[in-house]
Amino acid sequence: MLVLVAPGQGAQSPGFLTPWLDLPGAADRLRAWSEATDLDLVHYGTKADAEEIRDTAVAQPLLVAGALLSAEALFGAEGMPAPHEAVGVTAGHSVGELAAAAVAGVLSPEEAMVLVRRRGLAMAEAASVTETGMSAVLGGDPEAVTGHLERLGLTAANINGAGQIVAAGTTEQLAALAAERPEKARVMPLKVAGAFHTRHMAPAVAAMEAAAAEVSVSAPKIRFVSNADGGVVGDGQEIVRRLVAQVSNPVRWDMCMETFGELGATAMVELCPGGTLTGLARRGMPGVATLAVKSPDQLTAARELITEHAAGAAAAE
Repeated sequence: MLVLVAPGQGAQSPGFLTPWLDLPGAADRLRAWSEATDLDLVHYGTKADAEEIRDTAVAQPLLVAGALLSAEALFGAEGMPAPHEAVGVTAGHSVGELAAAAVAGVLSPEEAMVLVRRRGLAMAEAASVTETGMSAVLGGDPEAVTGHLERLGLTAANINGAGQIVAAGTTEQLAALAAERPEKARVMPLKVAGAFHTRHMAPAVAAMEAAAAEVSVSAPKIRFVSNADGGVVGDGQEIVRRLVAQVSNPVRWDMCMETFGELGATAMVELCPGGTLTGLARRGMPGVATLAVKSPDQLTAARELITEHAAGAAAAE
């Protein structure tokens, strides 16, 4: 069974969309999304520096645009099956859930882009109230790490499995974590501008609720695994409700990976800008083939993997 996933904030890098604009129709697609979101995605995806795309209001739409561009390039090629014909499960990490919802058919790509723009603006505004951020804690005993974070007043905002927990809180709390690391663990600051998936994001929830009320929602055509608890959600409205609530609640990617395994995952493809989630899968889902789509150079290999699984799924029916 093939799992298709979309990465979250922090996966962006300067110029990562540049090679995608050479594909037929990609530049027009990105310009249309730019107009819909009132954000120059072409500029930010090709010419902006690391600090500019670190801005939450920019990074989130940029990441969803990258995931959707790569998904359309993968499945839009001649002879390729539709996503629901080849993909057994889809999921996204944090903001990547919006891209996954579009791939699953819950939202149109345009509505996903408008919604992620509203999400990014609301979360950036919430982050401006207090100086906050996030740091990855790598290694150590998971229970000991979460207990250590609690003592410092930090939140385990992303429990990613494979020995990675992301702490979120104020800059002072994160400085204390860097100075007083959990036993046998490393601490690495992340390229994000806020304490996402914590109480600090509560003001953004109301804005997301209002934005979500304006979109058209359909039932998913692909099994959608939720960050909230790793559960498979088959109702489109419930998926959108979870997308809203998830803004101020922890991401349980460890549970998502457990669900992938329970459902029989044999391969994972991570949409652009891939690398983070396949890295976690290599450690947390041994034996599962992984492929990260970083640029169009990986499209041929990804299509081969997708086609192979589509043929296998048809043979099993």
